[in-house]
Amino acid sequence: MIHMIQNAKTQAAELTLKAYRAAAAEGALPEAEIAAVPVEIPKDTKNGDFTTTFALAASKALRQPPRAIAQAVLDRLELAGSYFDSAEIAGPGFLNFRLGKAWFRDVLSAVETEGDAYGTSDGLKGQKIMVEFVSANPTGPMHMGNARGGVLGDTLASVLAACGADVTREFYVNDAGHQIDKFAQSIEARYLQLIRGEDAVPFPEDGYQGDDIRELAQAYREAHGDALADADADARRAELAQFGLDVNLPKMKADLERYKIHYDVWFYESTLHESGFVADTVEQLTKAGFTYEKDGALWLKTAQILADNLRRAGKKEADIEKLDLKDDVLRRANGFYTYFAADIAYHRNKFAVRGFDRVINIWGADHHGHVARLKGALDALGLNGSEKLDIVLMQLVKLLRDGEAVRMSKRTGKAISLHDLLDEVPVDAARWFFNSKPDTQMEFDLGLAVREDSENPIYYVEYAHARICSLLRAMEGEGLHVPAAADVDMVLACGETEQALIKQLAQFCEIVRIAARDYDPSFINRYLQELAGCFHRFYTVCRIKGEAADVAAARLKLADCTRAVLKNGLRLIGVDAPEKM
Repeated sequence: MIHMIQNAKTQAAELTLKAYRAAAAEGALPEAEIAAVPVEIPKDTKNGDFTTTFALAASKALRQPPRAIAQAVLDRLELAGSYFDSAEIAGPGFLNFRLGKAWFRDVLSAVETEGDAYGTSDGLKGQKIMVEFVSANPTGPMHMGNARGGVLGDTLASVLAACGADVTREFYVNDAGHQIDKFAQSIEARYLQLIRGEDAVPFPEDGYQGDDIRELAQAYREAHGDALADADADARRAELAQFGLDVNLPKMKADLERYKIHYDVWFYESTLHESGFVADTVEQLTKAGFTYEKDGALWLKTAQILADNLRRAGKKEADIEKLDLKDDVLRRANGFYTYFAADIAYHRNKFAVRGFDRVINIWGADHHGHVARLKGALDALGLNGSEKLDIVLMQLVKLLRDGEAVRMSKRTGKAISLHDLLDEVPVDAARWFFNSKPDTQMEFDLGLAVREDSENPIYYVEYAHARICSLLRAMEGEGLHVPAAADVDMVLACGETEQALIKQLAQFCEIVRIAARDYDPSFINRYLQELAGCFHRFYTVCRIKGEAADVAAARLKLADCTRAVLKNGLRLIGVDAPEKM
C-alpha cells in the first residue's frame, strides 16, 4: 500500500522540520513548538512539485518575516538521498520542492509491485460499514433515479473497501406497509375487472396505473383462473400482493445483476414487523420519554429532538422557531405502524443488532426532509445517528438523445426503466455516466453514450487501455517485452511528458482516498479521463517503435504501468478494461 504522493509530502515535512531545528540550534531562528508542517501540491507546479507554508504559519510564533524563516530553513535543507533534487523560495515565503528521479522510479516500482492492489490502503481498516442503495419499491420497474443510485452506491462501496473497510451492500425491500397495500388493491382491481368488466369494478384513485399492474393481474388469472373472485378481500389482496412481489423481485434482481450490482444482503421490511422489532423499537422510544398519544395515534417528539440537537450545535432559539419543526406519527389510530416507525426500527437493527460502525444511505434529493428526522430518532435511541448515519442525496436524472429530452422508451412507448436503458446503452456506458457527482443534476445523453469517439468519455478511457494492450502485443511480436524494472534515465529522457504521466499514476492512491472521504466516487471518472489524456499525449510525443532498445523498453514499462492503473480504476467503478476495441 504505497502512497507516493503522501510519501513525498511526509518527507518534505520531515526535511523542513529538521532544517528548522538545525536553524534553531544554531541560533539563526528562535526555538518554538512546531505542531505540524503542512505540505501540498501547488496549483501551478511550474515553481515546484510540492510546497510548504511552514514559514508563513510559523511567522507569528517565531516573530520573524516568513521569507527570512524560509531562507534559514532553505540554507539547512539536506536533500541528499531524498526524493527531491532542489528547493526554492517563492512569493511571501512558500518553500517549494522539486522532485528528483528517485521518486519517479519508485512510483513505477509501486505500480509494478502492488499490481491489482495499487491504489488501495488501510485507512478505514477495522471499520464495519454498510452502504444501502436503490431499495426501490418492488411495486414496478426501476427508474432512472434507481439506475443512478445503483451505480453511486455500488461504486462508493468499492471505494470504501479499497480503503480497507469491511463493506456490506444492502437492498431494503419495502414489502410491507402502505405501498404494498396500494399495490395489492391495484392488482385486485385489475384482476376483478378481467372477470367482471372494467365498468363493474372501480379502480382506486391513488392506485398504480401502469400496464405492469394489468400484466400482473392477467398473469395471475392465467395461472390460477377466477379462484379469488369471491374470496375474502383481505386474503385476496394478500395473495395478489405476494404474487406481484414474487414476479417483480426476481426481475429487479436480474436487472441489477445485469447492471453488475451484486448485493450481500436483501433485507425485507416485513421481517421487522413479523419479529415484533418495530413494536419494540417504538416501545424503546416511549420508555425514553420521546413519544406521546394524541387523537388515538402515537407520536414521536421529533420537534423536541431536533430542537435539542440544534441547540447543542449552537443554533439560536429564534432561528429554531423559524424552522416550524413538526412531530411524526409512529403508530396510527388503527394500530398500524407508519413507514417512519419501520425505518427507525430498520436503522436500529443496523446499529444495535448487526453492529455497523457507520451506515451510508443513497437517497433521492426528494428525501431531504427525512434525513434529520431519522438521525434524530436514532439519537433518541442512544445510537448516535447524527454521527454514524450518513445520507448521500442525489439529484435528478435528465435523459437526452442527441441533445433532445427523452421520456419514453422507443421499444415500449413507456417511461424508460433501467431494463429499457440497458437494452439501448451498454452496461459499462450506463455505469460510467451515472457515476457522476451525486449533488448535481445530471444529463445522460443516450446518443453520446454509444458513440465510438473521443467525445464519449468511457470510450476515450477504454480506448486508452486497449491501445496500450495493442502496443504491448505488437512490441512483443517484435521481441521487445516489458522489463521487470526500467532505467529511470531512459523513462524520463523525453522530458515533461513522461513526468506528467508518472505524476498522474501517483495521484491514483490519493484520488481513491478522497473519493472515499467525500462519498463521491465520480472522482475516479475524472481521474481516469485525465490519466487517459496524459497517456495519449505521451504516446504522441514519445516514440516507442523504432527507438533504441533501452529507450523503447523504458517507455514500454511506463505504458504498461499506465495500463495497470487504468484497469484498477475502471474495476473500481465496475467497468471492463477491454484489450481490443
